[in-house]
Amino acid sequence: MDLFTIKNKNGLVSQITNYGGKVVSLWVPDKKGNFEDIVLGFNHIDDYQNATEKYFGAIIGRYGNRIAKGAFSLNGKKYQLVCNNGINHLHGGDQGFDAVVWKAQQIDEQSLELSYLSKHLEEGYPGNLTITVKYQLTNENELITEYWATTDQSTIINLTQHSFFNLKGAGNGSINQHLLQINADKYTPVDHTLIPTGEMASLENTAMDFRTSHPIDNHLNMVSKQLAHGKGYDHNFVLNQSGEDIHFAARVIEPKSGRVLEVLTNEPGLQFYGGNFLDGSIIGKQGKPYDHRSAFCLETQHFPDSPNHPHFPSTVLNPGDEYYSKCIYKLSTENL
Repeated sequence: MDLFTIKNKNGLVSQITNYGGKVVSLWVPDKKGNFEDIVLGFNHIDDYQNATEKYFGAIIGRYGNRIAKGAFSLNGKKYQLVCNNGINHLHGGDQGFDAVVWKAQQIDEQSLELSYLSKHLEEGYPGNLTITVKYQLTNENELITEYWATTDQSTIINLTQHSFFNLKGAGNGSINQHLLQINADKYTPVDHTLIPTGEMASLENTAMDFRTSHPIDNHLNMVSKQLAHGKGYDHNFVLNQSGEDIHFAARVIEPKSGRVLEVLTNEPGLQFYGGNFLDGSIIGKQGKPYDHRSAFCLETQHFPDSPNHPHFPSTVLNPGDEYYSKCIYKLSTENL
């Protein structure tokens, strides 16, 4: 297992390990030019392997998010995956892509390429899946993650990047006053096990409405069955897609530092998670505890449990076709 460093001409630096393809650090400036590491993580590989939260910064697969009861049918055959999240399957299983060692090649000082062969029936998924992931830190201050995959047998795939962000700096308090906007008019409501009901519901008059920018905690005290199910925000948003492949997904502003994070993608969905299960028991980098709601995730993806909802965008990959996904985290500052 190794640690790789990518950097751009503006001084932004990210360190990435080939263990799970995890983004270990991302150093970016505030409006005064002071740098902070804005992603949660650890100083030592042992902590990544043993922590109760194992997804910090990871590549998630073969299927990001949840599959109901770990079961789906494909081409008339039923597959049973491990249920590692209560009665459901989450983030690829007991040993998803977050917990494997990827083959790594540093292309240049700004980019890193990772590759992995997920073998037929690994964690229960059909097909030998060949995956390449490229991380790039551009001179436009974008951390870009691109994914390519091919298979020798029909399978399902839904890859995502699972960095936990705090634009004040990792471990530097709550994210509830970060200003969030999500480019979505609908979301996929969930049941008490966080599996989509199948509905694509309007955000109008709900706690899920981030169509205009406002503090994350604005509606956290609203009486909402959805907030109760997720113990806060842990929901997939149906992105408003333009005719172009890459579309605007979300924007986050941290008012005091002036740091801004924009998310762009070719994916139809965005999972917003508000750090509800962090409780201060995890000690991260610089010896700082990761307290309740001290980070957020914005995971570009297809929808949870899509294989069991035919009207959701398909996550099936067939032989001869190529999977391609792109996530752009664009960083900047502004004076508010």
